[in-house]
Amino acid sequence: MKIEYKKIGVCGLSCVLCPSYQTSAISRCEGCKSKARMAVGCPFITCAVKKKGIEFCWDCPENDTCDKWKKHRDIGRERDSFKCYQKLEDDIRCIRENGVDRFAEVQRARERLLKLMLEEFNEGRSRSYYCIAATILTLEELEEVINEARKKATGLDIKARSRLMHTALDNLANRKNYYLKLRK
Repeated sequence: MKIEYKKIGVCGLSCVLCPSYQTSAISRCEGCKSKARMAVGCPFITCAVKKKGIEFCWDCPENDTCDKWKKHRDIGRERDSFKCYQKLEDDIRCIRENGVDRFAEVQRARERLLKLMLEEFNEGRSRSYYCIAATILTLEELEEVINEARKKATGLDIKARSRLMHTALDNLANRKNYYLKLRK
């Protein structure tokens, strides 16, 4: 079968906003449906891609009754793993209402803003935090925070720029009642 969306997980997670994807380390993940991940697999890859020949759980005729996918989504409402699941349900709803192409377009825009934060404001310890922010904030909020931090960052070293970005994100999160940490 032809995989069209290597960077959108079978279950609905966005790979481009994952800390394991946004690294230059040897252990970098190329996406849930990359060759390496497909070889290792996960329960969703095994079921949907390998057994049923479909790319996504929501394309399965059994998606409304699938206990495995329901449990994954239920857990995602309460906690995260190495990646933020807080918007999983919103992402699945977006895909169902607007299609995968539109979702992929939004994820590319989020990734572009995430890369700006990583390039301009990462002191080496903020990758996961910025990935969570890029997952939770709206595109408009991300752009606003980045623009605000850029205006104030002139002449600052990377640690000061990072503190500036953290403060801007934390202030927005407090105003909007966002949770910018992995839920364990």
